[in-house]
Amino acid sequence: MSEFREVILCKYGELVLKGANLSFFESLLVKEMKARARRHGKFNIYHVQSTLYIEPLEEDCDLDGMLASARRVFGIVGITRAAVAEKNMEDILRVAKGYLPAQMVGKRTFRVDAKRADKKFPLPSPEIAGEVGGALLSVNPKWKVDLHEPDCRIRVEIRETAAYIHADQEKGAGGMPIRSNGRGLLLLSGGIDSPVAGYMMAKRGVEIEALHFESFPYTSERAKEKVMQLASELCEYCTKIHVHVISLTHIQEELRDKCEEDYFTLLLRRFMMTLAERCARTYKCGALITGESLGQVASQTMEALNVTNEVVNIPVFRPCIGMDKEEIVQIARQIGTFETSILPYEDCCTVFTPRHPRTRPVLEKVLAQQAKVDFDALVEEAWNTMYTETCTLKEER
Repeated sequence: MSEFREVILCKYGELVLKGANLSFFESLLVKEMKARARRHGKFNIYHVQSTLYIEPLEEDCDLDGMLASARRVFGIVGITRAAVAEKNMEDILRVAKGYLPAQMVGKRTFRVDAKRADKKFPLPSPEIAGEVGGALLSVNPKWKVDLHEPDCRIRVEIRETAAYIHADQEKGAGGMPIRSNGRGLLLLSGGIDSPVAGYMMAKRGVEIEALHFESFPYTSERAKEKVMQLASELCEYCTKIHVHVISLTHIQEELRDKCEEDYFTLLLRRFMMTLAERCARTYKCGALITGESLGQVASQTMEALNVTNEVVNIPVFRPCIGMDKEEIVQIARQIGTFETSILPYEDCCTVFTPRHPRTRPVLEKVLAQQAKVDFDALVEEAWNTMYTETCTLKEER
């Protein structure tokens, strides 16, 4: 552990624009951060002046682990470890000369910025920055000051109770705190796109529930385990996800036996959306979330999406709709779901896949095919197969 007392400082993004409602968002941030902190030790977590403070209360607190976890908390745009100094220049310079060199290894140029949240501090910000810069140059004369494109940005913050000194603030997860914008039901397959869609809506403050469709025995237990692993990986951002599982086996067999093959995917999607809407309303979700991208596959043309939308009376969020596959893959890699998504276990959408699916469907013809099966009875039967599993953040201590 560092010889200097360290804290983690988390800076807000768009939350600062929330005015009188800011306290609501701050309370969600504190609650989320406290839930994560339990994995890493005892911390005092509080907010002052649009900054969230995470202070270790014990010697064995895992500050590195806490920092890594805090990077995944939505609502934070900047995050850094900082050394604490007393509010006088003598101690600020002592801490700067002792603490910052380890943060500047391999750096040749630097810039110091100072901010006085406490305007009673006797020196103005430019003089604070100048003195700290001079102290660093006295430690290592080979360092150079570069005000435009420095290798390292040093910041000294004079706040109400102490001074905080840090280098190179990291980028946070951004977005809005989880649970600040309602709850949505994610249709979670085993593919690349749907976990990305869930992540993107969680980043906008949506609490995620998930619905997975299985087709046992056409799909295996390993396929379901893959989906649960994806949900677990999303929990690094969402904390907890309830995964509801519904069997589509009989529906798919009925469609195969009674309907024209090229309508199979469209009809199946209408069953899935109907069941998803029922699930969403049962668990008080205000919208459905899917990983669909316009034109990516036959069921994702504009006409096909209109056919599937027609069966529900609830908003459907498609955050990937205008993205190409490479953009989606890039986010999947970033959030850690890609390697799981490409494991070779089938999902329900690969069962009885038509050789030539309809890409420009007409609703009336789709409804004529749908009338060949007992739609309501099949929905009810499938609904009664539902069970739920819960994924949470793993305990690491």
